[in-house]
Amino acid sequence: MKKRVLRLAAAIGLALATGGAFAATNDSDVTRATLDNGLRVVIVRDTLAPVVTTEMNYLAGSDEVPAGFPGTAHAVEHMMFRGSPGLSKDQLAAIAANMGGAFNADTTQSVTQYYFVAPTQDLDVALHVQALRMRGVDMSAKEWDKERGAIEQEVSRDLSSPDFKFYTQMLEQMFSGTPYAHTPLGTRPSFDKTTAAMLKDFHDTWYAPNNAILVIAGDVDPAATLAKVKQEFGGIAKKTLPARPAFAFKPVQAKTVQLPTDNPYGSVYLGYRMPGLTSKDYATALVMSQALGSQRAALAGMGFDGTALYGGFFDQGMPQAGVGMAVGVFPKGGDPAPILKKMQAILADAASKGIDPALVDAAKRKAIADLEFKKNSVDGLANAWSHALAFQDAESPDAIKAAIEAVTPAAVDALAKQTFDHAHAITAILTPESSGKPVAGKGFGGAESFASTPDKPVQLPAWAEQAFAKLEVPKSSLQPVAYTLPNGLKLIVQPETISDTVELYGAVQTNQDLQAPKGEEGVADVLEGLFPFGTEHLDRLAFQQALDAISAHESAGASFSLAVPSAHFAEGVKLLADNELRPALPAQAFSVVQRQVAGAAAGILQSPGFLFEQGLDKALLPANDPALRHPTPQNVMALTLDKVKAYYAQTFRPDLTIIVVVGKVDPAQAKNVIEQAFGDWKAQGPKPDTNYAAVPANKPGKLHVPDASAVQDSVDMAQTIAITFDNPDRFAINLGNQVLGGGFYASRLTRDLREKHGLVYTVGVGLDARKHRGSYKVFFGCDPDKVGAASALVVQNLRQMQQQPVTDTELKQAKGILLRRIPLGESSFGAIGGQLLTLSQEGKPLDAMTIAGQHYLQLTAPEVQQAFAKYLRPDGLVTAVKGPAPKG
Repeated sequence: MKKRVLRLAAAIGLALATGGAFAATNDSDVTRATLDNGLRVVIVRDTLAPVVTTEMNYLAGSDEVPAGFPGTAHAVEHMMFRGSPGLSKDQLAAIAANMGGAFNADTTQSVTQYYFVAPTQDLDVALHVQALRMRGVDMSAKEWDKERGAIEQEVSRDLSSPDFKFYTQMLEQMFSGTPYAHTPLGTRPSFDKTTAAMLKDFHDTWYAPNNAILVIAGDVDPAATLAKVKQEFGGIAKKTLPARPAFAFKPVQAKTVQLPTDNPYGSVYLGYRMPGLTSKDYATALVMSQALGSQRAALAGMGFDGTALYGGFFDQGMPQAGVGMAVGVFPKGGDPAPILKKMQAILADAASKGIDPALVDAAKRKAIADLEFKKNSVDGLANAWSHALAFQDAESPDAIKAAIEAVTPAAVDALAKQTFDHAHAITAILTPESSGKPVAGKGFGGAESFASTPDKPVQLPAWAEQAFAKLEVPKSSLQPVAYTLPNGLKLIVQPETISDTVELYGAVQTNQDLQAPKGEEGVADVLEGLFPFGTEHLDRLAFQQALDAISAHESAGASFSLAVPSAHFAEGVKLLADNELRPALPAQAFSVVQRQVAGAAAGILQSPGFLFEQGLDKALLPANDPALRHPTPQNVMALTLDKVKAYYAQTFRPDLTIIVVVGKVDPAQAKNVIEQAFGDWKAQGPKPDTNYAAVPANKPGKLHVPDASAVQDSVDMAQTIAITFDNPDRFAINLGNQVLGGGFYASRLTRDLREKHGLVYTVGVGLDARKHRGSYKVFFGCDPDKVGAASALVVQNLRQMQQQPVTDTELKQAKGILLRRIPLGESSFGAIGGQLLTLSQEGKPLDAMTIAGQHYLQLTAPEVQQAFAKYLRPDGLVTAVKGPAPKG
């Protein structure tokens, strides 16, 4: 199960923001009700796609757990997937898989959420399942013993992150004596002492209609939906709820934490306690955080003047309190002291002198504009309402908007003065340390074998069987309009009226491995790092100021994007084109970015993550394959600005560029705007081939990469496969992958490795099909002494796919999953843009998903078996392990 526990950022340039602004919706689109038993219901109509999200928010989380058992709420969340009276765990898994969408949950300090994202046709099924689980849940000791193994693997996974280790220590120090002193995750020792009876008591105490908020968002009929909700939930009795825990925060005592990290670069964090989500000052804290995190602010400036690889500010809100965090990133071997000193000085200035009112004003405008962007996703809209009601105790997301509008620069300055006192800061320095070189050809311990028996078909309840009885290719809601400009640029426009915004997604098909001259590895990385420094017409700050003035989000490079209010679409495109076609590429910035990329490369080359990926690639690909090229500090430092400019001129071409526009814009208008901005762009010379060549089958092998900071192994079992994105057999492999590794408990690998044997937390399967080559991978994480057993089960399952056809039940379920995913791929602007961009890059028709659905509908079990027998080589896998030394 996923959790929305904060994962502190370890990636340069990663958008570090949690909480934030939420979507406003017209009153006519919102239906509210409170049932007689206290269940609060909000139905938000969203016609973007025939998709619906149901989120059941129980107002209980790790705040309400018994003393000494921090993961009780999290464990109950897990057990909610083990069945309820009238619905076995196998039936629940089969239903969730058949729906084809997201079926998951997350545990936070104050709220536990259970959600479905599914085609609208499955709304009745989703509501019935949510109601059954509110009425009761199976909590047998036998089932908890099985689930305990999986949840302990999750603990091991998270504790393998040095950032998460720091986060846990920070909470202990910042919130000592309150429920916030521990994360919702839990600990292995506490789970060892937890009983099924304790979990049932927690569920029976807190899982009540009068302690829950149900949010439904999507293309639904509100009146009919409310009637169904009353039918499903109206008969569940309310409960008398215990008292909530009290919060008495003590002054934070300054502390410095130093930890090693397996990341290829180090991080410096400065953490401060902030107002919580329900505080009257939360909107002020949000605006302050976004102002400090602005690309025009001093913290981000550390990444532009060379002080750090990256600098920024982000916040995480909990109802009673929050955490504000400044971050600076330094290269492996670098000195964190100057970065820490600079960060302290920046925040001290914010406290004593205040924050630039222009940044505050821009942060307010962007936060308010972002409300509209939240409408561009069905599940994002549901999340926005759930967050406002369940986490912030607000009447609606509009209340958040009003609070943001009321924020003043004086209020921001007062909060900064109150917050940024170094005597109450938690400081962390995470320093990269090498874990050793990869070890090839070594076996793994615990390689016992398990006798696997075919899974029995699941007999669904009649109400579910009827819902999934008919398989058909869903009708797409997309009607894209495609153009090719005279200069060869391809433009695709998908009009949408759900919000007053436009989102643009673009890509130039380049490949540094094939296009960079020998010895110039890293030239594309340096080029990408230069785009944020402005254009020939506007320097970095002026360019960002122009974006802020129209509340736009923009990024340029080989992949580029724009999100802008529709009223400013033309202005936004003009700015994007100026950055994409006329980047400043200043000499001073080049020297800064060159040192940053070289410094990052030095750390990356020694990091366990790089050694893991590179070791696996070397085992799979022929010697000297272009995909094995990578930057070195020496290559990067040997580059010149002229070489970077030459690479840009050679590789950025309109005839290798695709732009997808989604939103409130007329296609003809969009074409006119794009043509005006990009029409004068001309290609020089013949069009290059940017696709890797075909490769032969790899030999089997084993590889272990030590990772001193991890307590759990990450395992990839991979091989090359002769499946390309044009090979018609890809449909059979994709369908078989749903049986093998798709869905939740419904997949064979999840049932075998997690459900039956408790070896892993998650396991997945992936097919990466390119134009001329492909790769196949099974991946999972587990304790070192379980790698051998888990790997043996993977091989056994692959052979079973080759030796006998999948069952009729599995085949039908897999088809239903893939068919139902078609509308889900149209349920957000991002999904629409990504889908249309990928299809165009691969030269496929824009209705290719409908065509794929027709293929899936016609496939037979023998055809799936034949494809696995033809292309998969269970004895040809390369098993790569990153983590602690193998046992045995």
